Amino acid sequence: MSANSYSSLCDDFFVDMYVNTELDLPTERDTLLTFFDRIQKQFPTMGRFFRRDNNDYYLEEDHAAGHYRWVSLEVDRIGSGMTNPSSFEEAYRQDRLVLELMPYMLGVTPLDVDSLDLAFSMDFDCAGSHDEVIAEALFGMSAFNSLCDWPHSRPIVFSPAMVVSLSEDHRTQARVSIESKTSVYEPAEKEQNRDEAISLSVTVRQYPAVDERFDAVASFERQCELAENLMAEKIVRHFVQPLTEVIAQRRST
Repeated sequence: MSANSYSSLCDDFFVDMYVNTELDLPTERDTLLTFFDRIQKQFPTMGRFFRRDNNDYYLEEDHAAGHYRWVSLEVDRIGSGMTNPSSFEEAYRQDRLVLELMPYMLGVTPLDVDSLDLAFSMDFDCAGSHDEVIAEALFGMSAFNSLCDWPHSRPIVFSPAMVVSLSEDHRTQARVSIESKTSVYEPAEKEQNRDEAISLSVTVRQYPAVDERFDAVASFERQCELAENLMAEKIVRHFVQPLTEVIAQRRST
């Protein structure tokens, strides 16, 4: 399936990459501006640059169109992503550029890479209790859902996650998580958050091997293939379809 096909299954689809570093990233003015200026030269529509209160730096496109690019520098993490891309390659071009620039412009060598993440995320707009939707869609016949048979019982904190190994050495991993935005104890607060989205995220993480020099670009290409196969073969059928069916049923009642 294409990225555009995944966008049709949810309200927003995100392709994000993160490089987690062992050492703190540089914070010198010239280094930061030179790096972001190089990104903007490749993608001229990325014209919004800002610093958050925690000293994270962002360069991004305008959000108004509903699809946009962004690049970030945090204390020990480089981020690159795109919301609602028309194709995977459209998002990957930016990620590859960041990986190619980081050794020369940010001093991030293979020794400095703690892990490399590629994440596909999907948001599903959902009114009411997200926890109940997740429980019904994904845990209908499970031991967890049997707890809901108890008098007055209903799920109020339910954001399941699982990490699986994708390699014999456990250095390649996939994390699948579903996040409820209504996981609070107080009913009044839950009601205030009723229109936010349920988030489904699939992250393929690669830890560098200790006996070879880490090639970030080559690893990224493998992770893209793994993530796309995982989405096509497992996530859509077993996670996306049940969630969208339950959400649609609740909207029609």
